[in-house]
Parts: sequence; C-alpha cells; structure tokens
Amino acid sequence: MAVQLDALPPVTPAERSTARPPRRYRLSRLDEKYSPYLYIAPFFLLFGVFGAYPLAYTFWVSLHDWDLLAAEHPFVGGENYTRLLADPDFWHSVVNTLGIFVLSTVPQLLAALWLASLLNRRLRARTTWRMAVLVPNVTSTAAVAIVFGVLFGRQFGMINWLLDLVGVDAIDWKSNRFASWVAISAMVDWRWTGYNALIFLAAMQAVPRDLYESAAIDGASRARQFWKITVPLLKPTIIFAVIVSTIGGLQLFTEPRMFHSGTNPIRGGPLRESQTMTMYMFENAFAPHYNFGYGSAVAWLLFALIAIVAAINVVILRRLGGTDGPPRVRRPRKERAR
Repeated sequence: MAVQLDALPPVTPAERSTARPPRRYRLSRLDEKYSPYLYIAPFFLLFGVFGAYPLAYTFWVSLHDWDLLAAEHPFVGGENYTRLLADPDFWHSVVNTLGIFVLSTVPQLLAALWLASLLNRRLRARTTWRMAVLVPNVTSTAAVAIVFGVLFGRQFGMINWLLDLVGVDAIDWKSNRFASWVAISAMVDWRWTGYNALIFLAAMQAVPRDLYESAAIDGASRARQFWKITVPLLKPTIIFAVIVSTIGGLQLFTEPRMFHSGTNPIRGGPLRESQTMTMYMFENAFAPHYNFGYGSAVAWLLFALIAIVAAINVVILRRLGGTDGPPRVRRPRKERAR
C-alpha cells in the first residue's frame, strides 16, 4: 500500500466577509434603482389629483340624483344613463358633435399635410412663413367666434355677399342645422390647421433626403414621392394628430357657444341646431337645470364616445397606411423596360 507523502492539507473555505459595503456604494445603488420612479412620479401624482380623481368622482356622482340646489343626493344607480339613452335631445347633440367633428377634422388634417409639404420646400423667409401659420392658434377663441359670427351673418355677412356674386341665394347660417355645422367647422379649421401643419412639418424634417433623391432618379414625380414616401413615414405622427384632433373636436364648446350669442345660447340655437355634447352637459349640470348627476352621465358617455372614435380612427389609419418599413417607390414602366 503506497502512502502519498506530498498530499496537501484540505483547503478551508474562505470566511465570508461580513463587512457592510461603503455608504457611498449603497447610495449609488439606491439612486440607480429608485431615481427613475421619482423622476416620473410628479406627472402621475398630478394626473391622479387632476385627472383620475375627477374622473372617478364624476362616475360616482352620475349614479346619484344630484341636484345642486338640494341637500340630499339619493343613490339611483344607472337610472341617469337609462334616461339619457332615451333622451332625444341627447342624441340630437351627439349627431351635431359628430357632424361638426367630421366637417372640421378631415379637411383640417388634409390641409395641414398640404401646408406642411409646402413649408418643407425651399422658400425665402422660410422661418417667417412657418411662424406665421401659428398666428391663428394664438388668437383668442372668443374673438375668432365673434369675427366669424359677423362673416356668416344672414344679412350683412361677407360670405353671403360672396355667394351672391356667384348667383347663390343667401344662407341663414345660424338657423340652418347643416349650415351652422359648416360655419363652426370653418372656425375650427382656421384655428388648428397651422398648428397641425407645424407638427407634420417637424416629422417631415426627419425623413431621410436620400429616399427622395432615389425616387427622383427613378422618375417619381413630386406628388408620387409625397404619397409613397412622406405619408407612410408620417403615419405615427398622423395617428397622434388624429387622436388629439378627435379629443378636441368631440369636446367642442366655445366656438358653437359663441356662434349663437342670442337668447339661451347654451342650446346652440332655438332648435338646438349646433348644440354639442359638452354644451348639453353644461345645460344639464349647471344653468338652467342644475342636475349634476345627469350632467355627469353625459360626461361619461362623451368619454366613451371619444375612446370609440379614436380607436376607429387608429384602426382605419393603420389599415390605410401599409407597413412601417421604408417605402419602395416603383419605377415607371418605361424605365423598367430599358
């Protein structure tokens, strides 16, 4: 039996260090772990106070018979919503809101795209032109409504005067339902087209120039470059603009309220020609009905309508926009045959 004399003694495991890491190292780890939450916390705190809490409180109020002049507010459950869905004046305001929204938003975004394309070209005093399109947006809404109310006047308005020059009879813009939609949509388009054009222009600045150069070499016209390169690459920006326009368009209040400045203007005309959902909500929640619970139910259905319309718009734009990858401009048939 051989005895191994050079065998090494068993290695004892090193004792685990029990010393605490330095304080500076611990603070660095805490900063790395928790500081991102602290940076974004102010937004969520403010949103919780001024956004989520009023939303939840409004829903709670909508479940009560909440007369502002009464001391007791009994719980009625979904009775306000049931009455609202059978209220013809409510559906009248829904149709008005959607009609004004379509007449104002679609031309507005198309005009903004066209205007941004013009501003993206080489122009003299380019910065001045770009800043000038934002001037309507900084104008007071009340002033805009008063001026447009004069322009669309029945007897002395400039629009009817222009129509008379081309042989069209004068239109009573405030008494005709569809005509009042057109007049209010003109106000909205005038104020917000330049704002959306600057958003689209900022996105156009990020489109690589070599795509346009390649398309020009392949013989693509300027219009073809716009629809095949610019519009597909602007799809995220267009979706953002559509959502913002949807929220603003369905919450329209000041323009129709100022357009009808006669007796009881919150009705949007004697026969509610242009009363929107926000005006109907105000009419019920405050003067003359003071029914806060019923007005809160209108607010919640308006919130649901905005969410549905925004989702529909996004789905339609995604289906029309094609893929998110770099666009391919097909060469003209004559070029491919060479």
